[in-house]
Amino acid sequence: MNPDHFYMKLALSLAKKGMEGASPNPMVGAVVVKNGKVVGQGYHKMHGGAHAEVNALHDAGRAAKGGTLYLNLEPCCHFGKTPPCTDTVIKAGIKRVVAGMTDPNPKVSGKGFDILRKAGIEVDTGALEAECRKLNEGFIKRVTKGRPFVILKVAASLDGKTATRHRESKWITSEASRLHVHKLRKQVDAIMTGIGTILADDPLLTPRVGKVKRLPLRVVVDSSLRVPPSAKIVGVNTLFATTGRASVEKAEFLESRGSKVEIFKSRNDRVDMSLVMHYLGKKGINSMMIEAGPELSASLLSEGLVDKVVFFYAPGIIGGIDAPGMVGGSGIDKLAEAIPIKEIVVKRRGEDIMIEGYVHRDS
Repeated sequence: MNPDHFYMKLALSLAKKGMEGASPNPMVGAVVVKNGKVVGQGYHKMHGGAHAEVNALHDAGRAAKGGTLYLNLEPCCHFGKTPPCTDTVIKAGIKRVVAGMTDPNPKVSGKGFDILRKAGIEVDTGALEAECRKLNEGFIKRVTKGRPFVILKVAASLDGKTATRHRESKWITSEASRLHVHKLRKQVDAIMTGIGTILADDPLLTPRVGKVKRLPLRVVVDSSLRVPPSAKIVGVNTLFATTGRASVEKAEFLESRGSKVEIFKSRNDRVDMSLVMHYLGKKGINSMMIEAGPELSASLLSEGLVDKVVFFYAPGIIGGIDAPGMVGGSGIDKLAEAIPIKEIVVKRRGEDIMIEGYVHRDS
């Protein structure tokens, strides 16, 4: 294996350790190599804490001088919560830097590489770039488009039904699938659902597997604040996205319970989801999973606000024209208008089938 690729894989594995703490910053891992040996390694553990380069160089100590620094993202060159990492790299006496990709943040975006090169440091970029970009697809989406990377998760029977005609839905999929969903919840910054799901299932929408380092923000789309006062989701760490039709008294009650209520302009008598997404982007939400009913799912898909789908299919057939399907709305008129899903991966979760794929559009 190419040595640069070998050490970049190590940097990526380190970066993943920051999955529950780095956001809204990107996940970054760093490795210091000298004379063919790893002399230092580190990753960005927590937003506001030391960056990966600093941790790796601290781990290497004096051995860093004359060595090569591998990291999956261009070193920062501006003051934020911490000083510029480029200064630390130069002071450590690093001879060569290998970075997987350029930082898409306009504050950096190649400037970090320029500073290093002017200091006499050799800089190489692009090692395992596709893997580096995929790891931080949420961060990239937010800093380039101003909104989170959105994952639509749906669980259904083999014939695509999410509940019976009497709206019974617990549980369609297996325990193995539900366990995987809890793992996904730990990896995202926010989870969104609609008022229909709250009224039907009264979900808690929290990750309940292993040690939970942080709870994702719970976002409820409720255009007139119909949420029951006793709903499990009412409380801290919950945002209700609503419209001017909401009751002031209800909003005050929810906020007295620790929830936040934000009023957005309406679009077709519903919350304008584009405005919600950009609001969340400004709040530093890199990634979000949608766990909602067919109507909200359809709305987000039709507006081009879904980036990835994760569909679970259970080995059973529900049937019935009145049983809800995975995606509602008015649908399309022509097959050519179907939303294309590419880069598909199919896996088993117990007896269920899980299909992952990325939404691809011409625009």
